[in-house]
Amino acid sequence: MSENSTIEWCDSTFNPWIGCSKVSPACDNCYAERERAVKIMGIEWGAGKPRHRTAESTWRQPLRWNRKHEAFFAEHGRRQRVFCASLSDVFDNEVPDSWRQDLFKLIADTPNLDWILLTKRIGNVRPYMQRDGLAFDLISRGNVQLGITVTTQPEADRDIEKLLATPARTKILSIEPLLSAMDISDFLRPSDPHCKTGFVTSDRYEAGYCDTCAGYESDPIHDPAMHDHIDGVFVGGESGPGSRPMHPDWVQELRDQCEAAGVPFLFKQWGDWKPINQMTEDETRALYRPNRIAREFESQDELNDSYGQTCKVETDAIGYGGARGIEKAFRVVKDGSGRDRIGMQVFRLGKKVSGRTLDGRLYDGFPVARTDPRKQATAA
Repeated sequence: MSENSTIEWCDSTFNPWIGCSKVSPACDNCYAERERAVKIMGIEWGAGKPRHRTAESTWRQPLRWNRKHEAFFAEHGRRQRVFCASLSDVFDNEVPDSWRQDLFKLIADTPNLDWILLTKRIGNVRPYMQRDGLAFDLISRGNVQLGITVTTQPEADRDIEKLLATPARTKILSIEPLLSAMDISDFLRPSDPHCKTGFVTSDRYEAGYCDTCAGYESDPIHDPAMHDHIDGVFVGGESGPGSRPMHPDWVQELRDQCEAAGVPFLFKQWGDWKPINQMTEDETRALYRPNRIAREFESQDELNDSYGQTCKVETDAIGYGGARGIEKAFRVVKDGSGRDRIGMQVFRLGKKVSGRTLDGRLYDGFPVARTDPRKQATAA
């Protein structure tokens, strides 16, 4: 519950309730379960465990943000982004429908905020939308951006199709922690025609027909919710106890797929582990100490060659296929196109030191909410 979130792709977080069950490899080292507030309140994760609804004072925060939207827009040049349920899942089966109804009523009452809903239970979304007309309106045509978390190729193949089949105005992938190479290129380009501007009218055609595409106003081509491609991709590595490293090729390939399709790409973080090919020589050199210090008449480089150096931080290696350890990671494996790939050495530096630059630059692409279909994305 924070007005100023440290998450790179949102401005604020709002938790209507707390508690969840682990349903994905992404959940293995769940940060939410380790949150200080969760431990203080004694909230337990798992099926059958009660979810904790947050205080009314917490529920009033988005209303306050909504009232201040003009000041936020004046400062940032865009609407405020609110990540909903960072300590839970909106579409968790253990959560009562009445709580969700209260949430969507709150979203309806805050039309000046852009709400980001991420779920690992995309299969539950359409059935719920069919039961709750307000949720349907907000997700398909309102101020909600709907996303899913996928971390491996099997998860992507299973869940992205479900997201694309959901009538949502803006559709996002959160790939964090990235745990394998992934090809999502088939999901980034539209397969069905769609009006580039949305319905616009002029004297060029008779009433009811679009000036851009000549289609009729009610044609699906003008419904921004009925699009079959991803609008934005967030990628990040893992941090915290038990964190797993990413191979840099996995990240670069996703970036390249997004750039080829013109889809906004945001690189959130390396996490705890930073690959050696993303570090300068000086950065790498600073991680080692000589096993013998040179005296005045000796060469430190020669002593390092003779006696070696010791790394001051934990180091590992990650293979393209996901294998860990020097022996396994550097075995050559074939990627999906048949090319040879090898492992990469990584250093455990912590999230802050590892940073979020990829190949020397930041990637901050973000999809613009489709309230104006003529706007596609913010600059990366």
